[in-house]
Amino acid sequence: MAGELIDRQALERIVKRAAELQAGEREIGDGLTQGELMALGKDVGIPDRYLRQAMLEEQTRTAPERPTGFWGWLTGPATIVAHRVVPGDRDAIERALAHWMQDQELLQPKRRHPDRTVWEPKAGAFASIQRALAGGRKYTLARIVDVTSQVVPLETGFCLVRFEASVKQQRAGRVGGGVAMTLGGLGISAALLAIGVPLPAAEVLALVPGASLTFGGLLVARSHVGPNDRVVVALEQVLDLLERGEIRADQALPSGQGATGAFMRLAQEIKKSFQL
Repeated sequence: MAGELIDRQALERIVKRAAELQAGEREIGDGLTQGELMALGKDVGIPDRYLRQAMLEEQTRTAPERPTGFWGWLTGPATIVAHRVVPGDRDAIERALAHWMQDQELLQPKRRHPDRTVWEPKAGAFASIQRALAGGRKYTLARIVDVTSQVVPLETGFCLVRFEASVKQQRAGRVGGGVAMTLGGLGISAALLAIGVPLPAAEVLALVPGASLTFGGLLVARSHVGPNDRVVVALEQVLDLLERGEIRADQALPSGQGATGAFMRLAQEIKKSFQL
């Protein structure tokens, strides 16, 4: 047991339970001040920077906007939002994020505002070929009309990174397809009823196309769940990399090497495609 490896899930449960036991030794009452919480974290053995990051995340936490009503359930949200507190200063995070969005997500700046940047899919032959030869990589964010990134300084050493991905175009396409299918089915049923084919239960049979295609139209409009979940995962993956410091501004290509870098990436993608 002493030399047995503890897996990650068990480790998280153990640490969480140990923190609960440690906190139980103190009289918390209705809550703790920030200083008392920092002292408690020190007793438990949590480094200050992790505790400060967790507190900032709690302070900036907002409930996700969920569409309400039948229409919201059917069509899904128009935008998808993801945010997290990450360590680092604003300039460094923005440079690292710009490098990642252009080089790894195949996006390009659409508009630069003082407090945010709007990204769109990168145009050109190199980007198109790279996406086509990506193999297992989906380039989910490059399939969206625009993605807005925002880095907000909170306190020294920490920033809030917020993404907002617009899925209005995809939603409009699904809704349009569902409406067209429904109207087509209702049109067929109306035509059959107008013809009045002399068959047993002809009126009931005439309603079948309208009912079945209406149900199909609802399924088409409701098909946003999977694609939207993939967008959420893609945004969270970028936040994971920023949080762990795996995206760095110094990874960007030096000035004047953009074309060479593009050819090298294209060659690498072609090589990968032949290895599949």
